[in-house]
Amino acid sequence: MPTNEYGQPIGEPIPDWSPRPRPIGTPVIGRHCRVERLHPARHLDQLWAVVADDEPSAWTYMFYGPFESKAAFQGWLEAACAQSDPYYYAIVDLATSTVKGFASYLRIEPNAGVIEVGSIYFSRALRRSVAATEAMYLMMRHAIEDMGYRRYEWKCDSLNAPSRRAAERLGFVFEGIFRQAVVYKGRNRDTAWFSIVDREWPEVKRALEHWLDPGNFNVDGSQKTPLADLRTHSEKNL
Repeated sequence: MPTNEYGQPIGEPIPDWSPRPRPIGTPVIGRHCRVERLHPARHLDQLWAVVADDEPSAWTYMFYGPFESKAAFQGWLEAACAQSDPYYYAIVDLATSTVKGFASYLRIEPNAGVIEVGSIYFSRALRRSVAATEAMYLMMRHAIEDMGYRRYEWKCDSLNAPSRRAAERLGFVFEGIFRQAVVYKGRNRDTAWFSIVDREWPEVKRALEHWLDPGNFNVDGSQKTPLADLRTHSEKNL
């Protein structure tokens, strides 16, 4: 560990560091989906079709929703897309060319190289699909490799068990609970924090790309090797 001239331990130097760029909506394309800047005029009708078909419980752990009408959803969508942080992306299914969900980059800190993924909404058709995992992989890769962020975060209500499982499945490291961190929808939220840092990304990427490879799926679409097993194998070989 390096020390300064006073003999005190200090962090590792980061030579030639410069602030990272902010997202500009560059589309990122995979085999199953495309992640592109969310635009109300372009995506409203398709998104409302899947949102209107969903159950209210899909919004329990979101800061917004459920939406009682298309007008209410449109109002939220237009306000959300007018912001630069969070910065929203549509998740477009390539097989049907329709929007099946959205996600955002948020708490964007270019000076520190820290960015979070959140406000994730997967429609019924997108949940537990290959495209859902691919969308998260594409957003990770874009943030870490294309934009050069050094810390990629995931946060959720500590009681949101599906979100916590998803973070761990994707390769995020659990960092702890921030108690009484947020008040939303008239209730307390203890926030669970997860992250991937740049030195961990190569192994996370390797496991995700192995899982997403067409050779990892049977003819009926079922997976041959679960992502958790691939991550465990990669970690054992570090």
